[in-house]
Amino acid sequence: MSWSGTYAARVASATNAGERRRAEMEGRYRGLLDQAPDPLVTINASGEIVLANAQARKCFGYQAAELVGEKVDKIIPDGFAALFVAGVDSPEDGPKPGGGELIELTARRKDGSAFPIEVAVTRSVDNNGMLITSSLRDISARKTAQTVLQQQLDELNRSNEALVQFAYVASHDLQEPLRAVAISVGRIAEKYAGALDAEAGKCIALAVGGTDRMRHLIDDLLSYSRISTRRNEPTNASSEAALAEALLNLRGAIDEAHAEVTHDTLPVVSADPRQLAQLFQNLIGNAIKFQGTGVPKIHIAAVRDGEAKWAFTVSDTGIGIDAKNFERIFGMFQRLHRRSDYGGTGIGLAICRKIVEQHGGTISVESRPGLGSTFRFTLARPSGTPATAASGSRG
Repeated sequence: MSWSGTYAARVASATNAGERRRAEMEGRYRGLLDQAPDPLVTINASGEIVLANAQARKCFGYQAAELVGEKVDKIIPDGFAALFVAGVDSPEDGPKPGGGELIELTARRKDGSAFPIEVAVTRSVDNNGMLITSSLRDISARKTAQTVLQQQLDELNRSNEALVQFAYVASHDLQEPLRAVAISVGRIAEKYAGALDAEAGKCIALAVGGTDRMRHLIDDLLSYSRISTRRNEPTNASSEAALAEALLNLRGAIDEAHAEVTHDTLPVVSADPRQLAQLFQNLIGNAIKFQGTGVPKIHIAAVRDGEAKWAFTVSDTGIGIDAKNFERIFGMFQRLHRRSDYGGTGIGLAICRKIVEQHGGTISVESRPGLGSTFRFTLARPSGTPATAASGSRG
């Protein structure tokens, strides 16, 4: 054999050995892919399927020969090729191919049925050029669960809205008959003062007290329901103006308790001014009511909370709250003390929470029995307002 023939034979042998090794590696690779738990599809830069593992064939209902060489549009008709195979990068504000992002698309089975999938894409290069391997996951069950959950949430919201509307109508309509009862009982008490025995006088006193408590309860229920039924769009509201309105409404209670109310310079926030005043009024009113002995001292302050919010604090020197009741006090009709010790309906802090949450904020309390309480809540900062507020304390 000539030198050239020997060389050609060796080249052919080496080529055949390389092809065998490559075939063996491809076989092992295909075997590994077939063992993967999720459907895997590999396509080339032209959008042709070069490999579909066993899970992918099962998912789409095809045999391997029916997929290999076909365009990926056959199983993912919309979106996939445009994002990953069109020969250009994905949009700047969209997912980046090969970055590991999960993208939701719609796939189609052999029988024509469509179903939602979640796709993760990786890119690689071999001797034949660019290859794109996609891990697919059927998310039909998750989508169905999300739909059911959203339906339940919508139904719950409708029920809550109906309940709030009912509370508003019921408490509004109860005002007139209750007023009539209160007037009648009051007239009886005046007309027969001293003429009735002790038992009758006790019954009249109970009736007067009961109607008075019912009136306060109805007023608080109306206040709670109005937070939703009479809600205004948030505006640039002055916290100081809202606080001034609250203090004016509380003037009688403040004077009676000789309370000292001070505050730092407060910011402009994005809120309904009327509801903001009610929030301050409820928190300060609670601080005065739950004082115990001594002069109530209350201080209101605000600091920046990130880029978009203000964090307010309303601190007092009152009787304090046990940590086990921190969450309970924000519920409807929740009372920690006997009515004979501290009046109220147990709705005030529930109103505070609803106001804050409707404005996209949060409210919480820090306290220790005998050492006072600090209520914290956040409100949004209007865009374009100064980053900080001037500090200082005012009476």
